[in-house]
Amino acid sequence: MTASGYIRWFKDLRIEDVPEVGGKTASLGELYSALTAQGVRVPNGFALTAASYRDALRADGADDELRRLLAGLDKRRIADLARRAAKARAIVFEATDREDLRHEVAKAYKQLEQEYGRGVAVAVRSSATAEDLPNASFAGQHESFLNIRGAKDLFETCRRCFASLYTDRAISYRIDNGFAHDKVALSVAVMKMVRSDLGASGVMFSLDTESGFRDVAFITGVYGLGETIVQGAVDPDEFYVHKPTFAAGFRSVLSRRLGAKTKRMVYAKAGARGATTRIEATPPAERAKFCIDDTDVLELAQATITVEQHYSQKAGRPTPMDIEWAKDGRDGALYIIQARPETVASQRRPESVETYALKKAGRVLATGRAVGEKIAAGKIRLIRSSKDLRAFKPGEVLVAASTSPDWEPVMKTAAAIVTDHGGRTCHAAIIARELGVPAVVGTEDFSKRAKTGAAVTVCCAEGDAGHVYDSALPFAVERLAIDRLDKPHTHIMVNLGNPELAFKTALLPNDGVGLARMEFIINQSIGIHPMALAAPNKVNSAKDRATIKRLTTRYKKPADFFVERLSEGVGTIAAAFYPRPVIVRLSDFKTNEYASLIGGADFEPREENPMLGFRGASRYAHPAYAAGFALECAALKRVRDAMGLTNLKIMIPFCRRVEEARKVIAAMAEHGLVRGENGLEIYMMCEIPNNVILIDEFAKHFDGFSIGSNDLTQLTLGVDRDSDIVAFDFDERDPGLLAMLKLAIEGAHRNRRHVGICGEAPANYPDVARYLAELGIDSISVNPASVVRTMEIVRAAEQQVVARTPQALAS
Repeated sequence: MTASGYIRWFKDLRIEDVPEVGGKTASLGELYSALTAQGVRVPNGFALTAASYRDALRADGADDELRRLLAGLDKRRIADLARRAAKARAIVFEATDREDLRHEVAKAYKQLEQEYGRGVAVAVRSSATAEDLPNASFAGQHESFLNIRGAKDLFETCRRCFASLYTDRAISYRIDNGFAHDKVALSVAVMKMVRSDLGASGVMFSLDTESGFRDVAFITGVYGLGETIVQGAVDPDEFYVHKPTFAAGFRSVLSRRLGAKTKRMVYAKAGARGATTRIEATPPAERAKFCIDDTDVLELAQATITVEQHYSQKAGRPTPMDIEWAKDGRDGALYIIQARPETVASQRRPESVETYALKKAGRVLATGRAVGEKIAAGKIRLIRSSKDLRAFKPGEVLVAASTSPDWEPVMKTAAAIVTDHGGRTCHAAIIARELGVPAVVGTEDFSKRAKTGAAVTVCCAEGDAGHVYDSALPFAVERLAIDRLDKPHTHIMVNLGNPELAFKTALLPNDGVGLARMEFIINQSIGIHPMALAAPNKVNSAKDRATIKRLTTRYKKPADFFVERLSEGVGTIAAAFYPRPVIVRLSDFKTNEYASLIGGADFEPREENPMLGFRGASRYAHPAYAAGFALECAALKRVRDAMGLTNLKIMIPFCRRVEEARKVIAAMAEHGLVRGENGLEIYMMCEIPNNVILIDEFAKHFDGFSIGSNDLTQLTLGVDRDSDIVAFDFDERDPGLLAMLKLAIEGAHRNRRHVGICGEAPANYPDVARYLAELGIDSISVNPASVVRTMEIVRAAEQQVVARTPQALAS
């Protein structure tokens, strides 16, 4: 295939050809010519160059006519913007109706037919010369068309692409990003269609799009053509793969989330007039399954890593990528159909961290996927069509079924955005992320219930789930400077239970996770009692049995549901902090808490004082919970062995006696978790006075200790921390408790064991933090919001200790 005047084939293009063919087409050429040999499949195609566009406009003076038309344009005057944009498109469409272009496009299409067959369907995509830059993507600004057949229709479609350089949104975007209209030209990419209408397609990133965390590949997918995922018309499946362990040879999906995928875009029926594609409902049986399997996910992860590495080498710096993929339903192969630098999350700088938190709880009106990590309040403006945009006022909350690229000038002025449809890679999410506006997407039906003028609070600061609250709630914003933070010698770790916050939290200055709470994952991600999954035939409630069957329908047996969900939750936390240590505590529910899980009432005794009852280590080797404990162990073994996250350490809570420790460690070994094997370390919560008294004996069985200051205070002082009437007696600064801390730290060090503390006392009481630093504790673990403050307190305490040392020696 040879190049003619205005045609360039992918094999002859590289990323340096942006001035000639635009960012999108240059990237396709880079992928096709440079990465095919590395296993990245890219359909073949050609470019109609930007020179063809420029020459067409100059030939009849259309370029001068466009300059006069757009002079003095104020994009805030939406009606005038729309009028001038329509006129500009008409000018371009007329100017590009040239016989020489028509002939060259027909000739190139015929060559493509020789490779793929007569009447081959092609995708026709606009490619601007200022597109896919590191700081401006131009994503979604210009038109693309799918399933185009025949030379005649192809040429008319190319003209429509050229004209789309002057859509309302493209004009507005150029103004916002400082690009002169006449300095940006358009090329058109023509590429063989992948039959994803019979398969699946999606978007993937070489980082987490919300936090900017760079050690994962984030992959989204839907059935059918990919336009629905970009438009936000469907809630996609989502997958994460951990790049460092993948590179080390571990082939495992880190986590997955099943999307609703209510509809899909497919080819229009033969003989249909005008439209080349159509939307149809996805059959329920397919909605209940993931659109791709783990083998596909891992192949896509490999492609993501390969593309990122190549573009990073070309740029001479790390370059996270935004990549489109498609799975052909006929040949079953996966293809990369676009790649561009990611331009939002990758641009964030780590000099400071901004955190948002609600000060008051409120009534939840809607729940969806959180985009961004901010909170905003304002009055609703319900947008049912583009006509409603005229009434939109800056600072309002835009609520719609989904958004359109034409709405971007208005979206920029919104306090927040809420949609019924879409996932974290839909149009609304992409634009909200770029603008720094909080958005909740995929609420299903909020636009049907919302009323214009009602005050709401949109919160994206509570993890993966975003919430719309009734009324304007108070919230706090804290900006933490971390670029000049002087870290202390004592390790400052974090306490964490919610995997959805792991990537964001890992970006804080920290030395790992001192306490990963397994109970949060069981409660929020699983919701079913472990024994009800291990022995579902023993569940008496018909309602509970039906719920268990519904939640576990995709699995060979109910127990597999527990192992997958728990391993993915724990694995996400371990991956976020890898290779820093993550200490996960085995489940420490009390019997009344276990009983509240689905099916739990059939497996738990009623206790007068659950705080001191059947909890912690006493459960693990007991026949009443042995099968449930086996599932916990299977999940943790999967994290370490299948996912390769050997930074995971395991901690046993509420271990009353040394004999109990022996039994639990033996039970763990029976389930494949052998202390010392593959570097496995087992810790114990030091939270019972007997743990301190017999620390020399316990040290023979454990690699380290973590002081649980809450329970240790409660049991040392004999105070029920849940009792309001004696709450005033609960004080970690009590001399008796401080003596216990001293004995525990000295005992651990005497036995050459690591010792830390995972309560909030050091964050709440600076004098406790100073006391622990003076004792030489190895680590202090606090909630994420307390990390920076604790580091400053401990660093100051360490300096005071050093200052006093010469005086002590002199005396």
